Amino acid sequence: MMEVNYARKAPFAFSQPIAEQIWNSKYRYRSQGVDIDKTIDDTFRRVARGLAAPEPDETRSIVEATFLSAMSEFKLLPAGRILAGSGTARNVTLSNTFVMRTIPDSVSGIMQTLSDAALTMQMGGGIGFDFSTLRPSGTEVRGLDCPAAGPLAAMDIFDATCKMLVTGMGRGAMMATLRCDHPDVEAFVMAKSDRTRLRNFNLSVMVTDAFMKAVEDDTPWDLVWNGEVMRRLRARDLWTAIMKQTYATAEPGVLFIDRINDANPLGYLETISATNSCAEQPLPPFGTCPLASINLAQLVEAPFTASARMDMGQLRELTAIAVRMLDNALDVSRFALPEQRNQAQRQRRIGIGVTGVADAIAMLGAKYGSSKAVFLLGTWMQSIQNAAYLASARLAEERGAFPVFNVHKHLKAPSIRSLDPEVLAEIRTHGLRNGTLTTVAPTGTISMFAGNVSSGIEPIFSTSYTRTVTQPGGEKTKEEVMDYAVWRHGQIFGSDTPLPDSFVTAQDLSPEDHVTMQAAAQAWVDSGISKTVNCPEDISFADFEEVYRSAYRAGCKGCTTYRPNPVTGSVLSV
Repeated sequence: MMEVNYARKAPFAFSQPIAEQIWNSKYRYRSQGVDIDKTIDDTFRRVARGLAAPEPDETRSIVEATFLSAMSEFKLLPAGRILAGSGTARNVTLSNTFVMRTIPDSVSGIMQTLSDAALTMQMGGGIGFDFSTLRPSGTEVRGLDCPAAGPLAAMDIFDATCKMLVTGMGRGAMMATLRCDHPDVEAFVMAKSDRTRLRNFNLSVMVTDAFMKAVEDDTPWDLVWNGEVMRRLRARDLWTAIMKQTYATAEPGVLFIDRINDANPLGYLETISATNSCAEQPLPPFGTCPLASINLAQLVEAPFTASARMDMGQLRELTAIAVRMLDNALDVSRFALPEQRNQAQRQRRIGIGVTGVADAIAMLGAKYGSSKAVFLLGTWMQSIQNAAYLASARLAEERGAFPVFNVHKHLKAPSIRSLDPEVLAEIRTHGLRNGTLTTVAPTGTISMFAGNVSSGIEPIFSTSYTRTVTQPGGEKTKEEVMDYAVWRHGQIFGSDTPLPDSFVTAQDLSPEDHVTMQAAAQAWVDSGISKTVNCPEDISFADFEEVYRSAYRAGCKGCTTYRPNPVTGSVLSV
């Protein structure tokens, strides 16, 4: 573990008001109107103490101090559920990501799934569902002699339930997926063209390799239910409908579902058909995963100089700490359902990711999307992937491998085969404590909490901007925010010093720059990546559609775009 050196020489001061506002509204522990966390140091100590609880008595204080040191300078950022819930008496989960049960095609099955989902959201979990198991609208319901309402009618009920729920963790968030060969896929694609419908859902079409080939070859495509072809259409017509709708409203997203399953290290145990609400975590039924992100912007030495470098040793140390931290989170977390706890214990999935990537790239004198930036991101993610698997193997030596681990089958996964030889040797000897280890989450709120570092692997949105923030009571406020790297540059060189050429923002980039960076990271991430490809409003439809084809060719597991439009508006504005 990294050397522990935690001591505040002076009271902590947030770099920007937005960071303090986020802490005060999202992560500060209050109970019955009383502030339990008096300072941010209290918050970090509470979280570290809660996550160190599973450790043996003789080493618990050392591990707690190590967790505290890693978090105290915003270098390691546990996800919001952990920051808000660890070490508290709240009945909340520490996992951000869930996928619900396979939905039975019956009224009782749908309502049981809805009940489970409500309990999970109430505890703070973001959830996903695959609605492909529900019979198409208009098909006969045996025994009732009436037509089925179909998946979208069920989604409307789920949406209304989510809207009803009020939790201490914010509003509920859901993902709905549907296969590209489901007979109701066209209605699913068009569902959110109604501005009032399914506002609590993100939508993604699960696109297969066979469908992408049919689009490429311009061949017919069958819509199937229970092995029977219900309708046949032109594959390109369906593809064009998906593209036109997301061009207009930013949804639905596209998940390359065969690639997700082919790359899944746990593919020998499961078939995945859904993700969490932000799509970075593909999960099996009842699957769950706690998250944490390493803040790369805090690891750059001598930023903005010719000597600037990433502290790779500290990056590897923080990764090992994150593995232990999240593995502990699985044992101390509450879960809404016993099936979720059982699945968490059987597979012990965790998700270590990054944030501050674009800031770090700018500090090192590179431009986001350039060949140098692609190389840097790939190098960092490769290092994290190897360090995470090495730490998990060593944790397996200490605590045992996850219960359903099969060394021969696990080592066949492409992401495992690409690990360094010494890491593979440790896995063969000790196994793995965790079924999957790396995920790139969106990190929007924790990135602002850390001084507004660039979010996840996203580019710098703007050097400064206005953000719409939803307060605990539901009211919306406008917050002026400065990018962390811009703020840091001003602290070093003076606020009047021009920014170097390495500073580029989302408005300066082409969609291909986004796709290239996503693909560079995906090569070393065994789960998914939350990434939005920003497109200019005047992008041609042909160029827009090419973004998705390019993402597929580049090896991405999915693609989400945002083109300014009147339906969704914007959370951020320059």
